[in-house]
Amino acid sequence: METEKPESISTAIVNLSRTARLNFLSASAAPVLVGSALAAAGGDEFSWLLFGLALVSIMALHAGGNMANEFFDHLSGNDELNKNPTPYSGGSRTIQQGLVPPGRVLNGAVVVLAAGAAAGLAIVALTGSVFVLVIGIVGVVGAFCYTAPPIKLAYRSVGEVGIVILFGILPTIGAYYIQAYDFDVLVLMPAALMSILIFLIILINEFPDFDADAGANKNTLVVSLGKVMAARLYRAVVIASYILAAGMLAFDVTFYAAVGYMLTLPIAALAIHSMTPLEKFRKGNYKPSFYTILLHNIGTVAIAAGLLLAR
Repeated sequence: METEKPESISTAIVNLSRTARLNFLSASAAPVLVGSALAAAGGDEFSWLLFGLALVSIMALHAGGNMANEFFDHLSGNDELNKNPTPYSGGSRTIQQGLVPPGRVLNGAVVVLAAGAAAGLAIVALTGSVFVLVIGIVGVVGAFCYTAPPIKLAYRSVGEVGIVILFGILPTIGAYYIQAYDFDVLVLMPAALMSILIFLIILINEFPDFDADAGANKNTLVVSLGKVMAARLYRAVVIASYILAAGMLAFDVTFYAAVGYMLTLPIAALAIHSMTPLEKFRKGNYKPSFYTILLHNIGTVAIAAGLLLAR
């Protein structure tokens, strides 16, 4: 009679790391990169230590949040209902495949979130900023409570707003603030652009999950609005991002960033085309998500490079 081989530590770590969705952490690093680039463009002394701590903190919060989402979406039955997982949505499936026990995922989430909080506290200690402390608290609570009861932001049609705040506005402004030790109204424009880009990723990834989310009473925007209205919203927000970029042309410090972002227009056109008609969201088609993530990543680099060029 054959006995099952015990799981090795390395295999356990690899499987657990899959729940953190490490390949998508660039989404959280992006606003820190842009906010820091804007601060550097202002000519102030740049702290690489603070920059590094900010990256570690937000990426750990993102990873911990992903792990928490894996656990609580399993608990609600959401991921089990999902018959259309994609490389970009539907979770890592490690719990569903029996690769990682649910309790281990939750424990891992707590550890990683604590690591992110520790890096944030180090920034607070170095800057003495209450503002940074508030941002950190909001980040930790928001990352865990995105799907955790009783708050469950993602289940109440406000999850997208939470993501916009946590991975758009706050980290962009925060990254700028810890370098410049000041607030400039100009930071709101690139912060808004980063918020739009992360919103588009969240929205587009909700389409393949529509049936599972609806079955688990997870009221995402796509479930609440319906696919047709949500698709119209997606297109409108994409267009709005270029209108915002056009407004950024009026300021010297954001001029090149706006030009750089406008060069991504062909990617945006591909993203919109790939989701028309909505029947293209069939199983096995991941192009809408792929192009949207590509727009976010290349757009981020273009914006950051443009800000640095302005210096």
